[in-house]
Amino acid sequence: MQAGGVKDRRMLSEINVTPLVDVVLVLLIIFMVTTPMLQRGTDVQLPTARVSEVKEEERITLTVTRDNRIYVNNEQVSRDNLEARLRALAASGKERVLYFRGDARVPYGLVIDVMDAIKSSGIETVGMITDRPGPR
Repeated sequence: MQAGGVKDRRMLSEINVTPLVDVVLVLLIIFMVTTPMLQRGTDVQLPTARVSEVKEEERITLTVTRDNRIYVNNEQVSRDNLEARLRALAASGKERVLYFRGDARVPYGLVIDVMDAIKSSGIETVGMITDRPGPR
């Protein structure tokens, strides 16, 4: 107040950032909670092995589930179209490595059919993805 009893009516030019910070923090928490839910995979019970190591790189992953469904990079493929799909992926020119994930209960005949399709498609390097055994 000024000396004569009249209010000082100057405007404040400061910006209140507290509501902005609150909104940003709430959005951050929402994204942190929902992001892991967006990554979906195919449910497979993998066999165990003592050494289980996969290098991170651009790769082809072939999955065979216990109900005999075949997935190439999380896309379901029929047995008849498997070789053509793998041939298309292998045609990129550089050496391609395929990583095979098969359920432990998959029939041996199906594994042989899938491996035959892999070799026929021109992919020479196949890695097997396994689980590490638990503590004894």
